[in-house]
Amino acid sequence: MASCDLSLLYTSGLAIAAALLLWAAIGRRRKAGEPPLINGWIPFLGKALSFMKAPSTFLLSQQQKFGDVFTIHLAGRYYTFFMDPFQFVYITRNSKQLGFQEFADKMICRTFDVPSVLSTKFPEMNENLHRIYQYLQGKSLDTLSEDMMKNLQQIFERKCSQATDWEAEKMYKFCCSVMFEASFITLYGRVPAADGHKVISEIRDKFTKFDANFPYLALGIPVELLGATKKVRKELIYHFSYQNMTKWLGGSEVIQARKDLFEKYELLTVYDKAAHHFTFLWASVANTIPATFWAMYYLLRHPEALAAVRDEIDHLLQSTGQKKGPGYNIHLTREQLDNLVYLESAVNESLRMSSSSINLRLCQEDFILKLDGNQEASLRKGDFVALYPPTLHMDPEVYEDPKEYKFDRYIENGKKKTTFYKRGRKLKYFLMPFGSGSTKCPGRFFAVNEIKLFLILFATHFDAEIVENKNLGFDNNRMGLGILLPDSDIAFRYKLKSLEK
Repeated sequence: MASCDLSLLYTSGLAIAAALLLWAAIGRRRKAGEPPLINGWIPFLGKALSFMKAPSTFLLSQQQKFGDVFTIHLAGRYYTFFMDPFQFVYITRNSKQLGFQEFADKMICRTFDVPSVLSTKFPEMNENLHRIYQYLQGKSLDTLSEDMMKNLQQIFERKCSQATDWEAEKMYKFCCSVMFEASFITLYGRVPAADGHKVISEIRDKFTKFDANFPYLALGIPVELLGATKKVRKELIYHFSYQNMTKWLGGSEVIQARKDLFEKYELLTVYDKAAHHFTFLWASVANTIPATFWAMYYLLRHPEALAAVRDEIDHLLQSTGQKKGPGYNIHLTREQLDNLVYLESAVNESLRMSSSSINLRLCQEDFILKLDGNQEASLRKGDFVALYPPTLHMDPEVYEDPKEYKFDRYIENGKKKTTFYKRGRKLKYFLMPFGSGSTKCPGRFFAVNEIKLFLILFATHFDAEIVENKNLGFDNNRMGLGILLPDSDIAFRYKLKSLEK
């Protein structure tokens, strides 16, 4: 029996060795002019495990070995990383040869079970959907932000009525509850039933379950292998069916425009339309909720930051003759909101520390990319070009003490600071939580306004403090996919601020 086991082990070892040799023999080879190639020795996976364990650390180590441009084999695909932020502009402006829509569309289709917007069955749908993003800018953005403020105030007033003394909650759960409900009502309208709040809570709970497995869906793992995720996704999509959405009162211009557009495509089924609406909801809140949490967490962790932000808000309200606290409604114009420089700096600093998006482009053909300083890189069709902003966000040459939270990092002489340097040169890109170039998140202005409005109302309604003695880290499951979630929730308590006389 023992000799049989040894023989089997020996044979298996030979098979594995042969497979590795075969991989080494037929694996991709670097061509003249191409960036250094990092294949890794594990078939198919390449360097995926090292990358997923600690992306920034891994990429910086490869930069030290191979320079600012290199190609890595990750899980069956090849990614050429550009590490020098001065080269980013050459990527973002080259939309003809470096595409985005095709692979993004495929990821969205398999994740949210929607038909391709690039399909010939739905002519010009992609272009039409992009035109609708105009409702997230200008006067429409003002209206959207005003509605969000009203809805947030109503939710905070409800919280006030429940807070007779110190109220203790988990902070992420608190942010999720408030932001999900306010965003849902602002975008899609109110559920008129007596249990409307309960209905939205049920949607939120299902959304949270789905979102927990979003990273696996985005990576291409079949939904059938993810437990109840397929069932939960179907239930969520059903919530956005025509028969449900027609009952909701109010809603935004952007959602109405999407409804009108979908009605023009006869080949879109009722399910398809509902799936598109659910996709938009995910895009609207999945990153805004954790971004709100981190902004609140860092402010409560740093009393001097919270004091500066509160003082700035107080001065604005006093100058506009507005009262703060429970029972008073606050109205702020976009200009007033933009002039809260300490608040904006605090939000930007939390985004710098918590964002982890990879900016990807797909090479449409073999070509030579011209770079800064007469440099160039030969790129292959079908490869990805990748920018990883967290390495920039944590660069000590750009940001002094980058691991420290500095709420006023984006302020200089009392005004917004937009000049950051590396190697003595001014950077065009220094903060990239929303992507880059033409693929920047179209909802970024509304998202930042939402976070600001939440913080303004929380600061004017409540005193608060963290009551758990622990420092939170990041959950790396969403590494490369947006704002990182905390590795655990944390308890805090809040009570009403006294009414102004």
